[in-house]
Amino acid sequence: MKESEKKVSAKTSDTEEKEDKRPLYVGLAFGIVFGFLLHKGGATKYDVIVGQLLLIDFTVLKIMLSAVATGMIGIYFMKSMGWVKLSLKSGSVGMNVIGGLIFGVGFAVLGYCPGTIAGAVGNGYLDAITGGLAGIVIGTWIFAIMYPKLKDGILKKGYFGDITLPGLLKVNDWVVVVPAITLIVLVLFWIERAGF
Repeated sequence: MKESEKKVSAKTSDTEEKEDKRPLYVGLAFGIVFGFLLHKGGATKYDVIVGQLLLIDFTVLKIMLSAVATGMIGIYFMKSMGWVKLSLKSGSVGMNVIGGLIFGVGFAVLGYCPGTIAGAVGNGYLDAITGGLAGIVIGTWIFAIMYPKLKDGILKKGYFGDITLPGLLKVNDWVVVVPAITLIVLVLFWIERAGF
């Protein structure tokens, strides 16, 4: 190997080692804040989550709808300012059905979703530590084993690509975002007035 090639190789390995880790720290900080807010909102408690599944306690729905509205405003504002670029993941009906079934069965059996499991583990709840973490690890392992067979089969059924509603309707993002947020706010007011 020539001397100049060695220098280029050394520089490349130095840049790979000095990769910017700030996004990881920002993600960790947001994850901690998210977990704290889930805890304060009561969404890490088994009774609250089961109450939502039984349609007698709408705390989880209120938290999620508030998060969707806030996130939608934040993301699309940052996109319109040119601060972020959305990287859309393509999807299909098959992916949504399989993902929904796996998520729904785990949610119904244990009473936690992946986010609330993390919060419940942070609270020290044994059911989340044993059943939740074991379920995540075993479920991920089973899906990883089955993925090669699924990826060209059911996961491709009804493939629709990386579309969004504004892209599909060929309109500005805010034409969809504003009515969606208005609808969410109306639903939240209705839930509160109904006493759920």
